[in-house]
Amino acid sequence: MAQVKVKANDAENKFFRSTSMADRSGLLLQTLDDLELRVEALREAAVSMEQEKETLLELIQNVQNSLDMKHISDGEREELNLTANRLIGRTLTVAVSLETIRSLQQEESLSKATALIDEVVNKVLEDLGSAKNRLMVLYNACSSEAPQGPVDQKFQSIIVGCALEDQKKIKNRLEKLIRNVSSADRSISFLDQQKAKPCNYSHV
Repeated sequence: MAQVKVKANDAENKFFRSTSMADRSGLLLQTLDDLELRVEALREAAVSMEQEKETLLELIQNVQNSLDMKHISDGEREELNLTANRLIGRTLTVAVSLETIRSLQQEESLSKATALIDEVVNKVLEDLGSAKNRLMVLYNACSSEAPQGPVDQKFQSIIVGCALEDQKKIKNRLEKLIRNVSSADRSISFLDQQKAKPCNYSHV
């Protein structure tokens, strides 16, 4: 009879011990799930900071290259450029590092996409208009919605093979390049118009 009692107590203790382990496992799993949300929030914050840094640099450079800078005195232009360069220097002191985990196939796709974009960038000075059109075609290939204009099917298939974070970065890079090329195009058009205006000479 005593043996039966001991066995019953052992079974009871084992039951409570198993339940306790399950509870602990559940708590640990919940903790890791909560931490995963914080990790993703951290990565999103890093991406946001990286984009903000690039945006600030672009805006400062736009001020330096604006048409208004061409219509002020040399002294004022020098002072403004000094301020702009100081701001660029301070912005560059902010270092944001975010590594993307990629498979071998994703590495190859990223390399191919980067090479195609670099090829267009290297031809910008040769033909601004053609480069802008080419960038638009590449950008359309990155759009998740129905694109307005032609799409480079080859580039689109390469983009699909990239990691999701890389897809976003490639699209952002193309957006920035298109803005810069458009800005350069407007500046050139303005200068051409200025040259085309007839000069008024006063005869003494």
